[in-house]
Amino acid sequence: MYIHIIGICGTFMGGLAVIARQMGHQVSGSDQNVYPPMSTQLQEQGIELMNGFQPENLDGEPDLVIIGNALSRGNSEVEAVLNRGLNYVSGPQWLAEHVLHDKWVLGVAGTHGKTTTSSMLSWILEHQGYNPGFLIGGIPLNFGISARLGGGPENKSGFFVIEADEYDSAFFDKRSKFVHYRPRTAILNNLEFDHADIFPDLDAIKRQFHHLVRTIPGEGLIICPEHDDNLKDTLNMGCWTPVANTSINGKALWNAHLIKADGSRYSVLFENLEQGIIDWPLTGEHNVYNALSAIVAASHIGILPKDAITALCQFKNVKRRMEVIATINKVTLYDDFAHHPTAIATTLDGLRKQVGQERIIAIVEPRSNTMRLGIHTQTLAESLNLADLAIIYQPQNLGWDLSAVQKYGDNIVIYSSLETIIAKLKEEAEQGGHFVLMSNGSFGGIYERLQTELSLANETPKEA
Repeated sequence: MYIHIIGICGTFMGGLAVIARQMGHQVSGSDQNVYPPMSTQLQEQGIELMNGFQPENLDGEPDLVIIGNALSRGNSEVEAVLNRGLNYVSGPQWLAEHVLHDKWVLGVAGTHGKTTTSSMLSWILEHQGYNPGFLIGGIPLNFGISARLGGGPENKSGFFVIEADEYDSAFFDKRSKFVHYRPRTAILNNLEFDHADIFPDLDAIKRQFHHLVRTIPGEGLIICPEHDDNLKDTLNMGCWTPVANTSINGKALWNAHLIKADGSRYSVLFENLEQGIIDWPLTGEHNVYNALSAIVAASHIGILPKDAITALCQFKNVKRRMEVIATINKVTLYDDFAHHPTAIATTLDGLRKQVGQERIIAIVEPRSNTMRLGIHTQTLAESLNLADLAIIYQPQNLGWDLSAVQKYGDNIVIYSSLETIIAKLKEEAEQGGHFVLMSNGSFGGIYERLQTELSLANETPKEA
């Protein structure tokens, strides 16, 4: 079958393309911005890429067109699909019907931590020889690829780990993606207000999560932290599946006891009995919760906690999740995907507990749809409290004045150009510290530019 994917360079759609190619289909795709690393990953799989959306991309007469959720009516290529009467479907529906229908699906949902937890769970299964299929919204360093079909010579595997996103499926299917997946094992990491471009309020998100809960079989398992009131509200709407709760220094069935406050070393307990100790380079309580959920999910399919713990001690995290991208003189540079106040706060909390009084500078690009709508003002400021200095980028097209954030934090400065940010960071670099670049996009290429500038500054001799 010849499949054409419109919007192929997103992490979900790109992963879908990889899986379709591994299934033996001819695959092509188009997107507005075709560039590495996704373009490289796709081309290595033998997938034809077309730069830009245009009707001519469909001249090869595909048997099926998969349309990404970033596309809408009025797009010239989408209009051509409709006018020509081509067969089309959303990505989540295609995945459900052609890949997940005969699998034991382990779905990871939540406002935060989906990518990391999915990567942890996939690695545990891989470490134990299950060779799972997976589709993850990032690149787990243990695998080096964001998706695969899994299985043996016949590409059949009983288990598939999916990052279960609450975002909508397509312009013609406004249900959340995860409603299509029908997991038997479901991790609900957390639930907060996000995606303000499609959800009017928190209750609307709770309803979508409850639609997911309705699809989980009675012989399945739901895993969630015991302290999350929004998840409790969701489950109280009706739940027909056993629930396993997690906690940190608490009393849940599955509990983590912190040995180091930064979350880099802790014991895992089930019914107050120690199952083992995780000692790893990750920090932050959010990653402890992620790991607990992955251990519980793995136990649901028969993997012993001690074996899951052994695997996690070898976990390499995901690209762009507090990834150290350079150490230049006295400065350590991190690339982090955090783009919601809660994620920013938990990330900085873990780093602060790790580095103590050493300087932390957070550099934030408010790029997510919710951030760009100005939903977070006070909460954004408060999430940056643990940074000695917080720099927020105000691009011209942001749509709201970030200066309002400064009313809630005296450590916050606002800059409207990347050049000014880089100049400020070069100045701050003389005192050293931890520079955390936080964005869910390319941040205007600041990662490479900053490394170059700091390296040059380090090589330039100081005047006597």
